Amino acid sequence: MIDLFPIVGPILRRFDPETAHTITIRALATGLMPGPRAADDPVLRIRLWGRDFANPLGLAAGFDKNAEVPDAMLRLGFGFVEAGSVTPRPQPGNPRPRLFRLPEQGAVINRMGFNNEGLEPFAARLERRRTDPRCAPGLVGANLGKNKDTAEAADDYALGVRRLAPLADYLVVNVSSPNTPGLRALQGREPLRVLLRRVLDERAACRLDNPPPLLLKIAPDLTEEDKADIAAVALETGIDGLVVSNTTIARPPGTPERFRGEAGGLSGRPLLGPSTTLLADMFRLTGGTLPIVGVGGIAGGADAYAKIRAGASLVQLYTALVYGGPALITGIKSGLAALLKRDGFAALADAVGADHR
Repeated sequence: MIDLFPIVGPILRRFDPETAHTITIRALATGLMPGPRAADDPVLRIRLWGRDFANPLGLAAGFDKNAEVPDAMLRLGFGFVEAGSVTPRPQPGNPRPRLFRLPEQGAVINRMGFNNEGLEPFAARLERRRTDPRCAPGLVGANLGKNKDTAEAADDYALGVRRLAPLADYLVVNVSSPNTPGLRALQGREPLRVLLRRVLDERAACRLDNPPPLLLKIAPDLTEEDKADIAAVALETGIDGLVVSNTTIARPPGTPERFRGEAGGLSGRPLLGPSTTLLADMFRLTGGTLPIVGVGGIAGGADAYAKIRAGASLVQLYTALVYGGPALITGIKSGLAALLKRDGFAALADAVGADHR
């Protein structure tokens, strides 16, 4: 596959970030951009929740909000794609501008606000994909959110589970976006317990032979008490995994002055350290019994490897694609495979949590 990003990337960056993203989605939807997918190194294979991943590198939620291009992204080399966040009803999100590039930091600030077309168009696309013989190999998950004006959050998440459980390879309950008022409060012990029990009951009510695993996506901006509470509730309720982590409301040293006052979540390179530390904490607090998807700041094979050694079974990225383009996917996978072999791991699973041993 010819890498056109060195030519296309500078052109896209002449547009404002949201317009550039829209152009990218439209181009991917044509089916013209992705080439044939090369076989992955066998050392990268992993089996979780009764599902086989050809490689552990996934596309994080936020890129494909409306499930428009999961197959295009799988063909670029991702092992899995997480579409969404999707809310039951369509919503426009927050006013523009709401997406900002920080190129020197390899970062992005967004306050999109769950802008999406709603549950029905999202579900219809997944339904068509399941019967399309041309669909790409790999897994497609759905990230669930709530509408801004919904008073009872659990109702929206239950609707998402009911509609998408028969269609998605896994589901993620997103209670950690900083861009929906009150959402992160759902990470408290009692609200979280109520919410997770509700969505698990909804999944059970679907009576599926092979129900999708249900994961919880958490914020990086947590106190020690928050972490302990989330771990305890995750283990108590019996959810299937964690996604660690969402964007941060912190503005670390090095954030340009003109962006420090911008509301929203920061993602990219500055998030690598904090999100990996949180990942290690959650692995320890759950005793390594709960699979974790590590996300935040991954831009190379060494970053992915650090998260796996800290306790991640799978990893995701998004922001780095803005600056590195599709070739980054192959580079991360080859770098990760080389590091696994260097350290004597015969399989990816053997390296998960290695830093804790």
